[in-house]
Amino acid sequence: MRNRNDIPAEYKWKLTDLFDTPEAWEAQYAKCEAMVPSLAALKGTLGQSAESLFNAYETVDRFEQAVEHVGDYAFLGKALDGGDADFLARTDRVSALSVKAASALSFFEPELMAIPAEKLAEFMTYEPLKKYAHIIEDATRLRDHVLDEKSETILAKFGGVRRNPSNTYNIFTNVEMKLPSVTGEDGKPAELTGGNFRAFRESPKKEVRDEAFRAMFGTYGKYIGTFASIYGGAVKQDNLFASIRGYKNARAASLAHSNVPESVYDSLISAIHGAIPVMEKYLDLRKRALGLGEIDVYDLYTPMVKDVDWPMPYEEAKRLVLEAVKPLGEEYRTMIARAYRENWIDVYETPGKESGAFSSGVYGLHPFVKLNYADTLDDAFTLAHELGHSMHSYYSSKTQDFANHGYHLVVAEVASTVNEVLLTKYLLSVETDPRRRACVLNNFLEGFRNTVFRQTLFAEFEHKAHEAEAAGTPLTADYLCSLYAELEKTYYPNAAFRDEIRYEWAFIPHFYRAFYVYVYATGFCSAVDIASRVFESGDPSDYLKFLSTGGSDYPVNELKIAGVDLTKPDVVRNAMKEFEKTVDELAELLK
Repeated sequence: MRNRNDIPAEYKWKLTDLFDTPEAWEAQYAKCEAMVPSLAALKGTLGQSAESLFNAYETVDRFEQAVEHVGDYAFLGKALDGGDADFLARTDRVSALSVKAASALSFFEPELMAIPAEKLAEFMTYEPLKKYAHIIEDATRLRDHVLDEKSETILAKFGGVRRNPSNTYNIFTNVEMKLPSVTGEDGKPAELTGGNFRAFRESPKKEVRDEAFRAMFGTYGKYIGTFASIYGGAVKQDNLFASIRGYKNARAASLAHSNVPESVYDSLISAIHGAIPVMEKYLDLRKRALGLGEIDVYDLYTPMVKDVDWPMPYEEAKRLVLEAVKPLGEEYRTMIARAYRENWIDVYETPGKESGAFSSGVYGLHPFVKLNYADTLDDAFTLAHELGHSMHSYYSSKTQDFANHGYHLVVAEVASTVNEVLLTKYLLSVETDPRRRACVLNNFLEGFRNTVFRQTLFAEFEHKAHEAEAAGTPLTADYLCSLYAELEKTYYPNAAFRDEIRYEWAFIPHFYRAFYVYVYATGFCSAVDIASRVFESGDPSDYLKFLSTGGSDYPVNELKIAGVDLTKPDVVRNAMKEFEKTVDELAELLK
């Protein structure tokens, strides 16, 4: 792992795109802080007239736009080095400012709800206010779950406290927790990190995969009581706040914000349980292809096609992604080329850098993409994935005003996965080497396993954990580990169970954003459908319309623009048919 100063500038973010100097950030922070009283001054004005309600939303909008870059700068800097004291302090200050603003605006929703429906309908005939029509409709839809002003003020003050479990987890795993060295493929000691763990578990050598698996999850196991305490606290908070707001459970509270029926979540789990036989078929193929007597849980990531020389340096990945997205049109490709040229992407792992990858959209500027690139085919797909997020942010920001530009979690993984599927289809269209084609098919199948099956497993785990806590079951380390082990055996019934897999739940940071992971599965299934149609028809117009909707409608409605209806089981069932078809195709190729 190289130090950050040793990485060439073209592979690093330019946070100066946000603020030239820390002093400029301080000045903007002070400006935002000075705006908070103007938020509190809106109290008592919302129901006076349509004009006063419009003014209130405009005032809040101005504050949120002003504070966005302040928060982004702190967040992105901390992501690059979780131990940087300056950025940690900035993050804490932004969090504190957010709490102050939320407290100042705690009256807003109760006061909005107090406006009689007939009067509010009359207000909505005022043309300028129509800009906020969906936001107002969305807020009043949850009228029954908004509390009185005093209660809302109290809950707003808990904003920073609610982030404590996630913040504690990130600092512990990214900065303080030390992983042991392991034996590399060359037989020499090698550093194990969150960033290179993927490369170790993809190793063609079983003993390397085995050791890395035991080292990683064994380390989490040493601190499993700590992780259970952190996660248990997060679950308690989720359940408590859902109860206070009158929801039947924490999942209902979470899904309500996107207006997604709980039936979509349950239907996903049911459909994937029904596809377990196809997963068994895939694991049997994997076992035969690897020449193993049994398939271990740490054998699920290594490529099934051995000795394929396919290095994937970053520059080659950039070229492939640009070619793959041709069906999405010239503007789409131009923006990706701009992302490369203007250093929107922080590419390589460095000490203290947060593990994993993300894309963070910034309204009025450009998205920032964080990678931990390690020169594998998988990393090329990660690049495609994150740039899909970036283009979703770009089109939404370009088309929508600030109030309506932010897209919902339910659709957040669709654009990213469309890019991955298009990269798969492009590679299969140009690659003639049968072993490389087998690699691409293997990667596509792993997309199904990792993004549909595995994320659905996670979704079921967090739902059951929340249900158990709500029923009075203590979320001890033993309970959480047993629950996770049971689900592993359900989803991968013909894989050999290894005790360390019990600790894997503690390895998943997404659990600190409750009831989020299911959207990976529904998003992947939606993307398979969309990308297949675009690739075959060459017409991306409906899909680009979908990308441009931002948060201007409910996500289930937005997906219908792209031809996907999540309220029906067809999308997931069709994806499972595609999964089985690909298993059969790879089996035939491997013969």
